[in-house]
Amino acid sequence: MGEYKGVMTFAEQEDGKIHPVSYELLGKGRDIADKLGVKLSCVLLGFQMKNEVNELIYHGADKIFFYDHPSLKEFDTIRYKQNIVNLVKEEKPEIFLLGATHLGRSLGPRIAVAVKTGLTADCIDLKVDEEGNLIQIRPAFSGNILAHIKTKTRPQMSTVRYKVMEKRERDPTRKGEIIMKDAEVVENSGTNILKKEKAGEVNITEADIIVSGGRGLKKPDDFKILHELADLLGGVVGSSRPLVDEGWIGREHQVGFSGNTVKPKLYFACGISGSSQHLAGMRDSDIIVAINTDPSAPIFKVADYGIVGDLYEVVPKLVDVIGKNKNKVLS
Repeated sequence: MGEYKGVMTFAEQEDGKIHPVSYELLGKGRDIADKLGVKLSCVLLGFQMKNEVNELIYHGADKIFFYDHPSLKEFDTIRYKQNIVNLVKEEKPEIFLLGATHLGRSLGPRIAVAVKTGLTADCIDLKVDEEGNLIQIRPAFSGNILAHIKTKTRPQMSTVRYKVMEKRERDPTRKGEIIMKDAEVVENSGTNILKKEKAGEVNITEADIIVSGGRGLKKPDDFKILHELADLLGGVVGSSRPLVDEGWIGREHQVGFSGNTVKPKLYFACGISGSSQHLAGMRDSDIIVAINTDPSAPIFKVADYGIVGDLYEVVPKLVDVIGKNKNKVLS
């Protein structure tokens, strides 16, 4: 174990832009590295991204391993895995962190298998115990409990959910080391990108205002009521899992443990009782407004403001009041 030292994070990028989860990982990685008294490094794979590299240093990294090659411009699981595995074997970080995005969830397990270590997925917190071991915290049993996990093997690997960690303030005065690495070119990875299409117009994880509906809605068309409120406030519509499973709304709208973790400035929970699965995905919202006919609904325990009432009566009244006082409300 003594040969492994340091904290390393994976900087995810798409179309030459670094994903925000990469900065969140650096924020948590910086805290862990400082506590352990070690360096924080970061690995970035892409092509012609030199302007982005410094941003990783400004957000906390001490050292950047940069693979700049045309074959790495687009994400390819095999090509990325092979180069990162080579680096991990060479540098031997004690801790290696990736974002629990679609990309990270695909890449992380392959790296872990290749370096013969464990992987804890979908972590919502990371801590270090008195012995210097990484404590990986993730929801279990659909969010009913929080599991605290240690990894016996090294490196200790985790994928971390987006929007659950705090990124550090950008500091353009920070200095760091940029190490250019020669990419191992995998000529035929077995994957060819024919074209790229947008998954949808909704990016609920980035929304500042979300109006979500649950079992309190009676039929699919009733999402129109929530859309009125969301559109008025410049927000987006979300949903609890049961309505997504029923096909009432697309999965990109799902909030919860098995959907999207969100952290908006304002979250409306309309007709949502507040299962642990749903709470795991939105409880860190700045302000939570709950609307439910059941005064004992769990959602009220996390809500900043609670309205006991029928969403079919409450939401239209909110639309009416906010519409008449829109400038005051949004200011």
